[in-house]
Amino acid sequence: MSQIIDVRKLINDRPLGRFQKWVVFLGFVIIVLDGFDAVIMGFIAPQLKMEWGISNQELGAILSAGLIGQAIGAMLAGPLADRYGRKVVLVSSVMFFGVWTLATMASTDVTSMALLRVLTGLGLGAAIPNTSTLIAEYSPERSRSFLVTLTLCGFTCGAASGGFISAWAIPSFGWPSVLLLGGALPVLLAMILVFKMPESVSFLVSKNASIERIRAIISRLAPEIDTKGVTYNLGRPTLEDRTSIRIVLSREYRLGTYTLWTGYFLVLFLIYLLSSWLPTLIKEGGGYTVSDAAIATAMFQIGGQGGALSVGWLMDRWNKSRVLMLTFLFGGLAVFAIGQITEHYVLLCSVAFCVGFCMIGGSVGMNALAASFYPTEARSTGASWMVGFGRLGAILSAFAGAQVLALGWSLPNVFTALILPALLSALAMYVHGLHTNSSNRIASLSAI
Repeated sequence: MSQIIDVRKLINDRPLGRFQKWVVFLGFVIIVLDGFDAVIMGFIAPQLKMEWGISNQELGAILSAGLIGQAIGAMLAGPLADRYGRKVVLVSSVMFFGVWTLATMASTDVTSMALLRVLTGLGLGAAIPNTSTLIAEYSPERSRSFLVTLTLCGFTCGAASGGFISAWAIPSFGWPSVLLLGGALPVLLAMILVFKMPESVSFLVSKNASIERIRAIISRLAPEIDTKGVTYNLGRPTLEDRTSIRIVLSREYRLGTYTLWTGYFLVLFLIYLLSSWLPTLIKEGGGYTVSDAAIATAMFQIGGQGGALSVGWLMDRWNKSRVLMLTFLFGGLAVFAIGQITEHYVLLCSVAFCVGFCMIGGSVGMNALAASFYPTEARSTGASWMVGFGRLGAILSAFAGAQVLALGWSLPNVFTALILPALLSALAMYVHGLHTNSSNRIASLSAI
């Protein structure tokens, strides 16, 4: 008789091995380059504005074009990854944003550059959710959230390194040199991924792929297992009769899906608004210098790194939705506090760190939550669509920030108003947790 192995149980019962660590490393490198290319236009914007003589509105069109592309890319890539595989979509997305970043070097006007940034964004938008999905499917459940958040910390590493590289390269070689590096590295990485990145073994089992393909990965994942005469499953019936979109929007997942979309939209709205406008708000509302405002904003970003790792660690030990709900509640309190302590600079920087810790850290945690919430057959679609809707919030934040400045609100009033998206995102996580707990109880009763 042939032996049957539940691949999810196999991954959960084993310590994290070298093969899984290699997958996490490749995912981290993907996200580092994704972070570098996502913010690359911000680094070259001052030089571009000076050389081309363009207005702030034209520059804003170029900067927002990438976000539009990212939203579209995320929405398209999820269903494709659930149908054709995580690897093919990831390799294609990395190659895509690399090639179009290289092509951006040849731009001669605002229109062509904005169009190329939309195309670049298509690849960038696919990278984060599908990397999260692949890491989640190779991670044991006891450390899944932490490994996903650890991988996504690469985004800030890539964004920060872009600043240092740009500061050296632009004065010496001009702004196209930054685009050259930002395009060449992803193209090189994509060629490496073709040979070195494995497909998700859970995806292969869900699609009834050939035993040889599955066996080759199991032999690397658990080399001590004799795979001769072995068949594989996911410990449950597969959902091949439904498309990934139908699963995500089905009755059992619909409420959870809507709460994820709502929460991520609100969180990214707040994060991008603060990232873009916090220096201006602190400078004009608090009476600080440009350097002081930049340092306070940097503390906001640094807090996000610590928050991502801490939230991921906590999510592996307690109820995931509850951890995120409390994180966003504390983040809302910290947002409110910024407007009340503008006269105390050191305290202002400390609170900005706390805001980043909670809001950025919580947003990264939501990627881990989405990767845990959906079944293998719809995991990429669920995670990608959440990211896509979140990008819409990021786009909207640019207009909201400009409107707030135009209204001339005081700093306390601005940050009092910004409590609302934090509190609503906490509410979304609370409802998500209720829905998940209710679904689990129904599933348990049905199994009796």
